Amino acid sequence: MYSVEVHPDVYAELEHSRSWYEERAGNLGTEFIIEVDRAIEKVRESPLAWPVLYEDRSIRRYLVHRFPYGVIYRFRDHLIQIIAVMHLCRHPDYWRGRVLNW
Repeated sequence: MYSVEVHPDVYAELEHSRSWYEERAGNLGTEFIIEVDRAIEKVRESPLAWPVLYEDRSIRRYLVHRFPYGVIYRFRDHLIQIIAVMHLCRHPDYWRGRVLNW
């Protein structure tokens, strides 16, 4: 498996989403985090298996099971960089600035 590096902003995104789900139903926030962890593990196992979003930068997206989120990542030099864990229906390109600075 490959190494994974997570952009620092991803942690705040995850906590915000976890908290939102937890307010809606007990334990749903925890289930969200578990699904995101599973998604990242799937990406680690086969980083080239998921669709390319932006050909020029080899940005790919893995859809999280049960939740309307995608793990946005880049694979290069045997390293997986998690750029964002984004809601699929809200501000779809907010994370693009992270790619330029990372």
